[in-house]
Amino acid sequence: MSWHRDTGPGSRRGYHHGNLREALIKAALDLISQKGPAGFTFAEAARAAGVSAAAPYRHYRDRDALLADVARRGYDLFEESLAKAWNGGKPDVHTAFHALGRAYLAFAKREPAYFAAMFEAGLAFDAFPDLRDAGDRAFAILRDACAALIETLPSERRPPVLMMALHIWSLSHGIAALFARGDGARRAIPMPPEDLLEAAVLVYFDGLGLRAGK
Repeated sequence: MSWHRDTGPGSRRGYHHGNLREALIKAALDLISQKGPAGFTFAEAARAAGVSAAAPYRHYRDRDALLADVARRGYDLFEESLAKAWNGGKPDVHTAFHALGRAYLAFAKREPAYFAAMFEAGLAFDAFPDLRDAGDRAFAILRDACAALIETLPSERRPPVLMMALHIWSLSHGIAALFARGDGARRAIPMPPEDLLEAAVLVYFDGLGLRAGK
């Protein structure tokens, strides 16, 4: 069975079978942008994609499975952005690390629907192993970057890599979330997110003796 586009009067907008998954992903992203990841039903996603309520079941067992696919794709894009920013620690680990932080904030700003699906959908990783693996790959870039920085410290002053990665992730994600709201409910913050994150990271680095040039 396929869904053929028909532009005749009164016809349902449809998609060839090969495009249905992409149409549902796009519809879900649009709905997340409008209503948040918890604000729409599976039937609404089908309607937004221009197909019958039964059509999405060819690819997804339910709404959570669709959201998991959206979130997984988001993590893949996120991983790509972080990897490009880190660039293997070039030209030096401090410069690359700050680029990594800016990339985190830039992704949250550039892809708010993906970001919401990744972090606000409340999906259980145990139910979606592919989603968990995608998240782990993205986090591994931050963990590896922290490991590279820690190696510049004397051995007796090196903190656990995972602890540092979790600290930096919490800083980055918290600042991204503070600036995520685009409506009147967001508290006014008198500095851009990039400057706020850089200042926070520098304070953290200073406590570890990680400031560039030390």
